[in-house]
Amino acid sequence: MKLRAAAALLAALALAPPGARAQTAVATFAGGCFWCMEPPFDALAGVISTTSGYTGGTTPNPDYEQVSAGGTGHAEAVEVVYDPSRIGYERLLDVFWHNIDPAAKDRQFCDAGRQYRSAIFVHDAEQRRLAEASRAALQASGRFAAPIATEIVDAGPFYPAEAYHQDYAAKNPLRYRYYRARCGRDERLREVWGVEAPSH
Repeated sequence: MKLRAAAALLAALALAPPGARAQTAVATFAGGCFWCMEPPFDALAGVISTTSGYTGGTTPNPDYEQVSAGGTGHAEAVEVVYDPSRIGYERLLDVFWHNIDPAAKDRQFCDAGRQYRSAIFVHDAEQRRLAEASRAALQASGRFAAPIATEIVDAGPFYPAEAYHQDYAAKNPLRYRYYRARCGRDERLREVWGVEAPSH
């Protein structure tokens, strides 16, 4: 857990009534470049921390070069630690969907390959139920001509990415904005979601 996450958790414990324990849950999403998936969740009240990392593959303790080259089976992903008494999993799913192109298979925007697939890594039966219901509703909406390509799979080991990837948007705002523009992420999100597209 990152230092700011630990500090937030300690603060929550300090404010809790005597004998009360802070309740947290974990959600894991892959939506292409993990730099772009941290900020939407960081902005939500009830989210304690986000961590960029790698999951869904077979190579233990992979590094960025291995994952980005393909062959590890891992996807770039973000692990979200949240307080379920303040924000529900359905809200996290809604934010996830609106920050990806759900019909893109094995790619997101300018990044292509299985390592950039979109996926929801579920941690329990309730997360799976809600994730599958949200995907079915999105498919039934008629918004997409192609099938929804986002996978829903059981969560496995999550390997945090290197330190320089964490909080990249906050630490490198100019480079981050340049990357988003060059990759066409916001333009495509507006095409997909229209007025529902997020603003960044």
